[in-house]
Amino acid sequence: MATLAPCTCGIDVHAHVVPENFPAYIGRSLPADWPSMAPAQPCHRHVTIAGKNYRTVSDKCWDPAKRLEDLPGMGLALQVMSPMPELLSHWMAPADAQQLLRFLNDQIAGMVVDGAGHLAGLGAVPMQDMDLAIRELEHVVKVLGFPGVEVGSNINGVPIGAPQFDPFFEACEALDAAVFVHAIRPAGMERLVGPPPLQQVLGYPGDVGLAAASVITTNLLVRRPKLRIAFSHGGGTLASLLPRLQQGWGVFPALRDAVQQAPAEQARRLFYDTLVFDTPTLRHLVASFGDTQLMVGTDYPFNFHDHTPVQRIETAGFDADTVARLVQHNAERFLGLQKAITP
Repeated sequence: MATLAPCTCGIDVHAHVVPENFPAYIGRSLPADWPSMAPAQPCHRHVTIAGKNYRTVSDKCWDPAKRLEDLPGMGLALQVMSPMPELLSHWMAPADAQQLLRFLNDQIAGMVVDGAGHLAGLGAVPMQDMDLAIRELEHVVKVLGFPGVEVGSNINGVPIGAPQFDPFFEACEALDAAVFVHAIRPAGMERLVGPPPLQQVLGYPGDVGLAAASVITTNLLVRRPKLRIAFSHGGGTLASLLPRLQQGWGVFPALRDAVQQAPAEQARRLFYDTLVFDTPTLRHLVASFGDTQLMVGTDYPFNFHDHTPVQRIETAGFDADTVARLVQHNAERFLGLQKAITP
């Protein structure tokens, strides 16, 4: 196969924002987990949550100019920003979370303006309260003009596919809003032996895989056929779980009765990012889910991100049409963009 020319038309659907500062709390009693910033080394700050340093981040988290400098080298024309997952605050009192998330959404909106067409935003909503979540969704879509939102893989231990969240997904469908599901506070942490970063390395893929499976086993896309929903980290473990789920669907009558459409068929209607750091795994995801469902994801600007996402796709052995879909066109469809983004 001929070598493809380097592309700078990619769309990254998985990149994060941390604001330079957090707002003062407006209320009677400051929540214990209200985030704050503390100075660190030059161009860095410590994100402090519940009195502990959660993560040290660089100014690329909040400085649009720094982001724009990095896009061409990554092969990207558009970066879609969403809050650092821990800031989704699904565990806070709903009104407190809504206050923080409104601030974050407005901060992202300002960065989008400064991005001159090369930055877009996914908002955050307080999923622990359906009424507030839908209200903030409407603000994000109708007022800020975002193409969609980011939500956690579970809401205080309840997987995102649980029926109690259906009113929110009904609203997303009605507003034509895309939903990006990011792993958060994963199950099974007590089974990990080693340092804290194993949460991101091993815990996240397991939780997002179960989240995607919950969407299938509760028939979310059967009920909401126009919903566009994507899963971070390549869908995590879903590609490995799917053959067992499909086989079980054919073996167990109770599973066949509960799941209204073949799991493998439902899985090919979900979207996934390409953030798996491995060419054979990327090819397996395309074979499992289809070349119309994968989109660039990087986890920028954190240390554990893919620095060459487009190059990784271009050198994986796909034909030119498949590369174009993975690099650009699938994301356009997921985000509901009306025309191609040009560099």
